[in-house]
Amino acid sequence: MTQIDPAKLTADLIRCPSVTPEEGGALQLLGAMLEEAGFSVQRADKAEVSNLVARWGDKAHPKTFGFNGHTDVVPVGDEAAWTVDPFGAEIKDGVLYGRGATDMKSGVAAFVAAAIDLVTETPPDGAILITVTGDEEGPALHGTTAILEHMEQEGEKMSVCLVGEPTCPETMGDMIKIGRRGSMTAWFTFRGKQGHSAYPHRARNPLPAMAKLMDLMASHQLDTGTAHFDASTVAVVTMDTGNAATNVIPAECTSAVNIRFNDAHSGESLTEWMQDLVQQVTDETGIVIEMAVKVSGESFITPPGELSDLVSRAVVAETGVTPELSTTGGTSDARFIKSHCSVVEFGLVGKTMHQVDENVPVEQIHQLKAVYSRVLKDYFA
Repeated sequence: MTQIDPAKLTADLIRCPSVTPEEGGALQLLGAMLEEAGFSVQRADKAEVSNLVARWGDKAHPKTFGFNGHTDVVPVGDEAAWTVDPFGAEIKDGVLYGRGATDMKSGVAAFVAAAIDLVTETPPDGAILITVTGDEEGPALHGTTAILEHMEQEGEKMSVCLVGEPTCPETMGDMIKIGRRGSMTAWFTFRGKQGHSAYPHRARNPLPAMAKLMDLMASHQLDTGTAHFDASTVAVVTMDTGNAATNVIPAECTSAVNIRFNDAHSGESLTEWMQDLVQQVTDETGIVIEMAVKVSGESFITPPGELSDLVSRAVVAETGVTPELSTTGGTSDARFIKSHCSVVEFGLVGKTMHQVDENVPVEQIHQLKAVYSRVLKDYFA
């Protein structure tokens, strides 16, 4: 049987305009390919989000290798700034262009191609489970979480999982993600009393309270890092009054911070820390402060061991590069999978993801398939 060309499959997926939460035909394309190769394909759609779960092999087999990825993409932005059709999948000088070329239709294409080739050429003693969501770039409320809910209902289980997100910062093969920092955002509303700026004693200005609280948070060192994580960070991301008049003290202002935290903290412990600071500033200023918090994901780590060693050996063999085991970067759907099984991430160089003229060298897509193919063969050896 002819092997699946991962670059061609990436191009076919790019031509599916799957901007979150639109499916765009991407999962239909993958589902048909996987069914033809002998996979049992189900949809785990929830709300307006489309999700796919495909299994090859016995559901009860204790050795099931899982892949996870997403076919949804971010909006193209200013289409006039693109030099190519964002959904045209044009190849120029060995480089494939299009929204999702890097993040992460190439990753999905590579692991689907590797899995189909393996089960059709040398069927393993084990099982493969492929999960693909259409809600990773959006709110992520009904994507991989819905897939895991569906798996639990159907008695599906992955022994280990490899997420195909772009992980390499500079060179193909230079980084594997073995964990991720936690992420949370807090929004603050400061309520005072409006008045004339010439008579500040008749008003209650919320702006100094906002400045004081934001300074306390931004200047505080949460930690200096842990064994596998860099130091946690607090970033003030917005401070707003909506006040255009220079002779008016506003009654209300708002601000927000984003915290990326390591395994020395939890969303709960950081919420308590912020609540203490809010109370401190309230006591000092008399300004009423309301706080709302959203924890996007807790920090997690898959300790270096069998899974990271398996992927590292494959990366070295296919790229000649020894990967760094890292927890840097933003969040990914691995934050949901970590509660199901051991999970690591490996994928392409991510320099152009989310950018105008997003692109990937065709050679890298073939290298990525080769890495995934070796991972599967070694896992089932």
